[in-house]
Amino acid sequence: MTASPTVSGLQTQAWPALPLAQGRDTLATLHRWLQIVGKTRLALAPPVNHWWHLTLYLSSRGLTTSAMPYRERWVEVELDFIDHQLVARTSDGAIRSMPLAPQTVADFYGEFMALLQSVGAPVKIWPVPRELEDTLPFTDDRVHRSYDPEYAARCWRAMAQADRVLQQFRGRFIGKCSPVHFFWGAFDLACTRFSGRLAPRHPGGVPNLPDWAVREAYSHECISAGWWPGGGAVTESAFYAYSYPEPAGFAEARVRPDAAYYSQDLKEFILPYEAVRTASRPDELLLEFLQSTYEAGATLGGWDRGHLERSRES
Repeated sequence: MTASPTVSGLQTQAWPALPLAQGRDTLATLHRWLQIVGKTRLALAPPVNHWWHLTLYLSSRGLTTSAMPYRERWVEVELDFIDHQLVARTSDGAIRSMPLAPQTVADFYGEFMALLQSVGAPVKIWPVPRELEDTLPFTDDRVHRSYDPEYAARCWRAMAQADRVLQQFRGRFIGKCSPVHFFWGAFDLACTRFSGRLAPRHPGGVPNLPDWAVREAYSHECISAGWWPGGGAVTESAFYAYSYPEPAGFAEARVRPDAAYYSQDLKEFILPYEAVRTASRPDELLLEFLQSTYEAGATLGGWDRGHLERSRES
């Protein structure tokens, strides 16, 4: 059986090139669309520690809310980056879709809310971006309107590879650990490990996010790693790792591979996505970064590693 060109193309570009300059406008629009969909999950899903109930998840075609309770039914929303559609499905068989194509955030918001209404699951959300300096309401945003389907698909495929390796890394830890999940506030895929001890009070200061919400997220000591498409001080797609609270000596720790570095602006270790994508063994290189940054934070932070890590023999 001959594979279709679409499937074949996806298989041959497992770690696609992702130049930030090429996709900056698409990412800015997509970020706000994802916030609208993510806020739907925030409105419907029961609370979970550290705000884990609001995240999105990788699917075989894009990003999904997973099943969300709506009264006696379930509803799921998926952004399909292969056929470039947003699809809503319910547990009683309703299904509706809308195209992912160039359009303003305001138009996307209106069409999405109408789509939820059409499947019998109307939802009210606060229509203002979170964790962005921009506070232009979604209902009024006719500035962000770019959508390059090819770049969006590449971004998703890069995220899917990151998710796959982060899943392997997560399996090495038997202490409290988050799922590998997508935070639509900052547009990042993350996996977070916890020592089991309370953390000092977080100072807050995240743009357009109440300090009490940040303190809930960082109530306990953690080491987090993940991927995001870049921006600000990091002008390229990258993997990151940080420790909260940051133990003395963390910034000077020797981590691997050689392409990794510590960003004084972000207070995080950074590994450029391009270094992983072009490596002869991308999975091994990324796992080396994840493991070495975790070991630096956990050792310097005095974590009880013997009781938190999976035995090599298990």
